[in-house]
Amino acid sequence: MSEPKKKQLRTIDAPFVALGPSGVAIRDRLKHLTDVDDKVLRLVGEHLGRLASLDLKNRCADGLDHNSDTWAARKQGLTAGSSSRWAGSITKATHDQWALSRRCQLAHIQGLEAGVRTLMHRLSQPIGQKGTKRAPGGYRSRGEWFQKSRRLTTLEHRLDVARAEREAGVVHVARGGRRLLNNRHNLEAAQLTAEQWRERWEAERWFLAADGESGKRFGNETIRVTPDGEVNIKLPAPLAHLANSKHGRYVLATRVQFQHRGAQWRDRIEDNRAVAYRIHLDVERDRWYLTASWTQPVVQTIPLQTARSEGMVGVDTNADHFAAYRLDRHGNPVGDPKRFFYDLSGSADHRDAQVRHAISQLLHWADRCGVKAIGLENLDFAAEKTREKHGRRKRFRQLISGIPTGRLKARLVSMASEHGLSIVAVDPAYTSMWGDQHWKKPLTSKKRKMSRHDAAGIAIGRRALGHPIRRRTAPPPQHQSDAAGHRTAQAGPGTRGREGTRPPVTERVHDARSWKGTQRTRDTSASNTVRDARSSGNWQQMPLLDTV
Repeated sequence: MSEPKKKQLRTIDAPFVALGPSGVAIRDRLKHLTDVDDKVLRLVGEHLGRLASLDLKNRCADGLDHNSDTWAARKQGLTAGSSSRWAGSITKATHDQWALSRRCQLAHIQGLEAGVRTLMHRLSQPIGQKGTKRAPGGYRSRGEWFQKSRRLTTLEHRLDVARAEREAGVVHVARGGRRLLNNRHNLEAAQLTAEQWRERWEAERWFLAADGESGKRFGNETIRVTPDGEVNIKLPAPLAHLANSKHGRYVLATRVQFQHRGAQWRDRIEDNRAVAYRIHLDVERDRWYLTASWTQPVVQTIPLQTARSEGMVGVDTNADHFAAYRLDRHGNPVGDPKRFFYDLSGSADHRDAQVRHAISQLLHWADRCGVKAIGLENLDFAAEKTREKHGRRKRFRQLISGIPTGRLKARLVSMASEHGLSIVAVDPAYTSMWGDQHWKKPLTSKKRKMSRHDAAGIAIGRRALGHPIRRRTAPPPQHQSDAAGHRTAQAGPGTRGREGTRPPVTERVHDARSWKGTQRTRDTSASNTVRDARSSGNWQQMPLLDTV
């Protein structure tokens, strides 16, 4: 018989310390606005939004033929209907939106290619062929095979169209959001009336954003906010008659006061450094908000060895909670597992608030533990949630699609930097399987309940610390004793953790020859092997039987 082949594991990437945030955004509500203020903001947003839509249309028409000359021509055309600064903000926002659409188009093509490859592989397998962990098998019936062959033709057509559009520089953009646009055809499912939808659609297409400029007064000449909180806006040329201040500016009857990072924001504007502002209306609450943002140098991360010096908190990300476990610098679990729950149902604002609240709880607990870093899986389910890969497992696809991996990374890195914590990203390969295999049962007791997710948190933390996930390495090649040295991977042979110096070992039976003439003061300890077991009887040779 041929020996079974060993399972080939994929290469596991080395852990690394994630870079810190590169920008800051804070928000405050514009309270106590008068009816005139509300009217002016609506008129300015509607007028500039119309110009932004026209500019986006022209940019999409240029496609790959865009250059600095066409950019200057578009900006010059917008300046006549607004101002040079408003025109610069509009064209920059247009370029960012077009570039984002190009990246989304590439991701869509890659997803179609993955689906086509999976369908072609499964269609090439015999009907009823079972799959493996690395590759799916054939389809269950001839009817399913036929339906999937039709879907393959559809995906190939979509792929050809997407590739042709990308080569031609054609993108499809909807100002205001494609999801809200599609809600117009499903008002009952969206629980909206036609008037409510129209109000939201128009508000999303308004444009009230201005980039900052260093060296100018308070860091922004278009939307200016003074240190005492006064907000004034440079009105576009067609709306200059609405100004209530000098030089065609309108001062709002409100004062903003940024509670979060207020001192940092005030230092920037007093030093005339660039700050970008955006004013938007929350239609559902009927509230106006002002968002201030600025860039900052990327926070230099600490070396990986420094992050590991005080241990690690391993975090396993799940669909409804974080499973965290604290480990010391040797990779040993300390204390009990912790869970931080969140609810990802409801609106986008509710989901975002739930994630922020859970991250805040996690960071405060990590501060109390005294660690310097948090180990987190570098998750990316872009290629894992297609229906061609998982077939009928619709609930599983919905599960992994619901995990907020992208938003979680951005939120966690940004919030952790404020607590002085670093994020160590690790390869997610086999963490749940090996954690469940090696750590769930040993740590389960009457007072501690361990789940697969808690054990995965230990596996993630150990990988972030540079230790193997398994509790013991392979035994010595010559025999099963410790003659070749220390075998545990949890701590070094000379490290004294919770255990103190071991008491001296008492006399063994097989060492009795070296104790001749010495008075024993205590009995030897019992051996675990049959060879060294004590016996109270005398051994005697029995005579051979007489078989004659």
